[in-house]
Amino acid sequence: MSRTTAPHTHRRAQVFEVSTLYGAATLAAALDAGLFGPREATLRVLLVSNNAAIPETAVQLPEMAGFAALAARFDDVVDWNREIAPHHPGTWAPAGHDAPIWQRMLRRSWGLGDGPLELVVESVTAAPAKALTMIFGDASVHVYADGLMSYGPTRDPLPQYIACRVRRLLHLDLVPGLAPLLLTEYGVPAELVPSEVFRKVLDELSEPVEVRDARGGVPTAVVLGQYLAALGILTQAEEEELLARMVRGAAAAGHTSVLFKPHPTAPASYSRALERAAEEAGAVLTTLERPMLAETLYEQLAPRLVVGCFSTAMLTAAGLYGIPIARTGTELLLRRLRPYQNSNRVPVTIVDAVVPDVDALAGGAEAAPRRSAAELGPLLTAVGYCMQDKRHRRLRPAVVRWLSAHQGEETLRYITRRRLTALELPGGVVSGAAARRLLPAARRAVRTARKVKRLVR
Repeated sequence: MSRTTAPHTHRRAQVFEVSTLYGAATLAAALDAGLFGPREATLRVLLVSNNAAIPETAVQLPEMAGFAALAARFDDVVDWNREIAPHHPGTWAPAGHDAPIWQRMLRRSWGLGDGPLELVVESVTAAPAKALTMIFGDASVHVYADGLMSYGPTRDPLPQYIACRVRRLLHLDLVPGLAPLLLTEYGVPAELVPSEVFRKVLDELSEPVEVRDARGGVPTAVVLGQYLAALGILTQAEEEELLARMVRGAAAAGHTSVLFKPHPTAPASYSRALERAAEEAGAVLTTLERPMLAETLYEQLAPRLVVGCFSTAMLTAAGLYGIPIARTGTELLLRRLRPYQNSNRVPVTIVDAVVPDVDALAGGAEAAPRRSAAELGPLLTAVGYCMQDKRHRRLRPAVVRWLSAHQGEETLRYITRRRLTALELPGGVVSGAAARRLLPAARRAVRTARKVKRLVR
């Protein structure tokens, strides 16, 4: 990676923090669309962070196909892990009194000078963004969301000294017509990264990908792996079976050649287990060895089906490439996610609510999206409110109206009866404590009615 050693003479500097290639592509599209102002008189530093549990054993972002093309848009690329070693970027933050020292050191090391600074971060409530906002306490902050979590509530409350500095939320139009809920409680406006510009960036990353199965054919279906066991949502055995269901579902839909794109942290045993599942289903499985964006495969292979659990890459397959998508395992995850406020709940809800189950494609059948964005919006509002009710009190009247009109098993799939009960919402169980709280109000209402009746007489 390059290193700037001398302070620059530009009027302003911008530091872009990134940990995924998808995020880097989002930033590149935002730059190409002019969302960060003119290139002249601005120093742009790309700060790369590897947040894996053991960064040394994970795939490094600069090693991934296409990174060099994205990095060319910046004046410098800096390794955040190296800057703060031996600390882990997922947990480290400077002591409050050390922040000014870190700022002076990093401004000098990165050649930022003493001028105005803008921070562009992935998740302002988590590391390493929290550390950066502490260190550069006078910098304005822009947040970009490279996934489906932007449609959910802010995970943790922001300190006032950060909230007042957040200028906007940049996001992709992954579900056309759906507005983000993230950071709305702080009055942060959302701004779209144009889909057509993002698609051009993805096309720029495309490079020849020669994928042939054992029979010499080209896979027609892609199975997307995630890292659910690493997150503690599923056991390794459960995730392996989930992936096997995807392979069997793709085979049942008529695809005899399936490509498995594993997550970089996935164990090698997954591939062997999936090969057995494919063989039993009468298909051939090919495992992609080189780490790259799924979108590169879409461009080069033009698959006829993409199967996943709740990966953002499923939505880009459908929205940007017109590829049919299918999901499996979301119902299990909706039950398994703990606590209810788990940030993955909104992405899982979106995919479960709009994407057809892979089993519905058996025999080559076609399945339309289950809900439109107009139908999905009120459901996500209710889910988001139930996740963070105290920070979104203004949403309660609309949520109460929607829940009153949508009671039943379909709603309980996304909002548990326990949660409805805890928040005293329609569909919950009226507990003894809640009844006792309601009793005085009911008595007052009866007394008032009797008084009115007497006056009328």
